[in-house]
Amino acid sequence: MALIKELKGDRPIIGKRTFLAETATLIGTVETGEDCSIWYGAVLRGDVGAIRLGDRVNVQDNAVLHATNNVSQCIVGNDVSIGHGANVHGCIIGNDVIIGMGAIVMDNTVVPDGTIIAAGAVVPANQILEPGIWAGIPARKIKEGSEAIREKAHANAEHYLTYKSWYE
Repeated sequence: MALIKELKGDRPIIGKRTFLAETATLIGTVETGEDCSIWYGAVLRGDVGAIRLGDRVNVQDNAVLHATNNVSQCIVGNDVSIGHGANVHGCIIGNDVIIGMGAIVMDNTVVPDGTIIAAGAVVPANQILEPGIWAGIPARKIKEGSEAIREKAHANAEHYLTYKSWYE
């Protein structure tokens, strides 16, 4: 069973039909929407700032969601995939977004709807991104936003609805 820990009077709230892998960890002010999946080794540590996930968000293996005390919260929209080993730190993620494997997105950055942050990309703090594909260190936009990019991100989240059904 996942570790779900109350901290300072705040206990994680888990949305309907959300899958929590046995080694997932949710602490403090964490709220998931419906039909989410939190995979093996993922940590959602809402000890110094709230973590709020929309519906159909998948947080893949060993990803970390956190914030900075008195500086940021971690707010994630609907139909978002947060890749294996990603670090999503005190930022705002829109709808239909992919945060690639090993990517880092830092405090007070805004990732808009229909955006892909490539695997291994690093998005520094306080960035207001435009829709598209972002890659590199520091991340730069390498492709303009499009309906095709948004659809790809949305489809990825839909795949995770299937994957979580295998475990329920």
